Amino acid sequence: MSGVIVLFMGMLVLAALSFAPLGYFIYKFSQKNAKPFGETEPHGDSPSVINDLTEKAISLAKGVIGKK
Repeated sequence: MSGVIVLFMGMLVLAALSFAPLGYFIYKFSQKNAKPFGETEPHGDSPSVINDLTEKAISLAKGVIGKK
């Protein structure tokens, strides 16, 4: 009978550790006007060298394909 109790306690600890990140996210999400990570920028609004290079490569490819 003690084996069942030990198994139950072990599973309870495992469940608590498994769901702790979800509880933390819910806790953070309920703070700061439903912004869990504070003020973040939307994707694509900040300038980037990689975005500029990609746009140049796409326009070059369109130009090459358009000439054929």
